[in-house]
Formats: sequence, C-alpha cells, structure tokens
Amino acid sequence: MYWFSKKFSRRDLLKGVLFAGGAYLLHPFLSVAAQSIDFPDAERLGRVCVGKVDIRKHPSVNAESTGVLYEDAIVVWLREVVGEIPGGRISARWVETPDGYIYAPSLQPVGNTINSPVSELPMSSLGHGMWVEVTTPFVDLYQENPPPRSPSLKETLYPRLYYSQIIWADDMRVGQDGRVRYRLNERFGYGDIFWADAAAMRPLSENELAPISPDVENKKLLIDVTPKRQLLTAYEDDREVYFCQISSGAKWNSAGEFVEEWGTPVGPHPIWRKLISVHMSGGSTGGGYDLAGIGWTCLFTGAGVAIHSTFWHNDYGTPRSHGCINAAPDDAKWVFRWTDPHVSMDPGDISISMPGGTIIDVKEL
Repeated sequence: MYWFSKKFSRRDLLKGVLFAGGAYLLHPFLSVAAQSIDFPDAERLGRVCVGKVDIRKHPSVNAESTGVLYEDAIVVWLREVVGEIPGGRISARWVETPDGYIYAPSLQPVGNTINSPVSELPMSSLGHGMWVEVTTPFVDLYQENPPPRSPSLKETLYPRLYYSQIIWADDMRVGQDGRVRYRLNERFGYGDIFWADAAAMRPLSENELAPISPDVENKKLLIDVTPKRQLLTAYEDDREVYFCQISSGAKWNSAGEFVEEWGTPVGPHPIWRKLISVHMSGGSTGGGYDLAGIGWTCLFTGAGVAIHSTFWHNDYGTPRSHGCINAAPDDAKWVFRWTDPHVSMDPGDISISMPGGTIIDVKEL
C-alpha cells in the first residue's frame, strides 16, 4: 500500500516534511530525486487540497470515519457519486476511493503523466524558454535565489507546484543523479526562481492554443453567479456551444461576515487582457491569497477580476473566490481559446484597448 493511501498522523507528516526539508537544503539536486514519489498506478487520482479530510464508510459526514488524510495525500479516484450535502455546503458530490468516500470539493482531480525532457529549450522573443504544465499530482521545488519573496513561499517549508499549473521554463540542466531539471522563472510574479524535475512537466504546444471558432463574430459568455447556480454558458449567434460549472466571488469570509467587494461584479465586461499564466496575490492576513502559475487567465475588469484555471479546490457550483471566476483547467482552457483576442505562445500575453474583446455578461438572478 502506498504511503499516501495509508492513514497517518499530523506528527508523522511534519516529521517527514522537516526531515526532507533539511536534506533538500543540503543537497538540492540529490534530494529532489530522493523525494520523488511513486504515485498510485491508476488512470484517475485525487489530491487532498485542504488541510485534513476524513475517509467515510459511506458518502455522508455522519458516516463512520475509516481514517484521516492530510493535505497533498494522493488517493485513487474510482468514481464520483451523489451523497449527503454537509451542513452549510452546496455540493452533493463525493469521490469513492479504495478506502472509502471523500467529499469531492476537498479533492483536486489529478493525473500522473511522466514526460521525456526536451533536448534543448526553444528560442522565444525573450530568449530560450517555453511554457510548461505540471502533469503529475505535484512536483517539489528547489529555490535558486533564496530567501523567498512571495507571501505563500514565506509560509511553507516544502514548496511545490501542483497538477495543471503553468509556468515559464528558461533553463535546464542535468543533476548529479542524471535527472534533467528545468529552471522555472515566473514571467509575472515576485521574482522567485526554482528548479524542478523536468519529467513532471510537459511543454505547451502552439496547436493547443489554436483559436476555437475564429470566424464567428457574435460571441458572448453568460455567467450566472447566483449562489446555487454558478454556471458559465458560451453563445455563438445566440446558439449555446459550451456549458460548465464555475465558482464565482463569495460575499462572505471564513467568519461568516459579509464582504461586498468579494462578489463578482455584475454587468457586461469586455475581455481586455489574456495571459497563459500569471501570479495572483491580494487580500490580507486571514483573508488573503497568493497563488503562482494560474493558467488560462482572461481579465475582464480593471480591478483584476478574471476567468482562470483552478488547482486549489474542486468546489465548482459554489461561490469560493475573491471576485474571479474559478474554472476547472479544461474549461478555463476552452474559454481561453474561444474568446477574443487570440493569444500566441510567444509571448503568451496580450492586452487590447477598448472596446475590448469577447463580452463577459455577469448576472445574478
């Protein structure tokens, strides 16, 4: 049985993190290989994306707990089922695992694809480099230029990137163990630079950025941010062509206090900037956020509200954000390709003047 499918204590987890962290600082390139984990051999996996979850005998919070897992534990995802809605929540989705049931919003759907490193980095307008996407549940990072600069890195002993995150790689080298690492350098961020195992990341291709329905002029995205609806619908000439659940701005904080500015602003908004990847940060202690490598970002207000990919929760259908539209990675990517303006791989970022691009019509019924 894999360690991440076993039940273990918080003390065990912290001991492992501290031990690995020390080795990591002493021998960064050797330690990455030593920390590499053989994830379960299954087509679908789930990563615990909250601090702690109970594995239940049945899909109900009132069912017997058969064990506890902590953040970043990886489980085999057998299927999704409808179960009991926990108090104060909206989703009825649960995930069946070999050991029992876990509430689906607490599990990020992930895969585990191992990649062959490129022989050399392609040339771009900014020098050698390429966009890469994480294809394993997570990949450990070694910082080239300590101390940490971004707020989230200052609070973690064990920096990682997670499945579906996208970041810029601008260098590569072979470690003492013979494994290839990419140097990861955010194009938009605080300036933290990392090395990570190249096998955990795949290069993006120009073909997967090809626009969808480029000849259609009358495109519109309708986003229903009504708390119990949370829907995105794409229209071409009044014909529905795409539909998905999203998570819009939550107008309350963890203490249950109303926060008007966290709501997604209603009204028609034109897309004015698009980025393949961006670092998002804001808020304050207790209500702040700091997230790197957010993919497929379409900004539609001057205050930074955007539609973008999400890796830190799986609670679509429930308001969760500080104003942005959280979408599953595949949904965010489709929206990115379908909307105007089109973004090319190089430089992976475009801004346009008003009247802007595709209209995002946000409504609350």
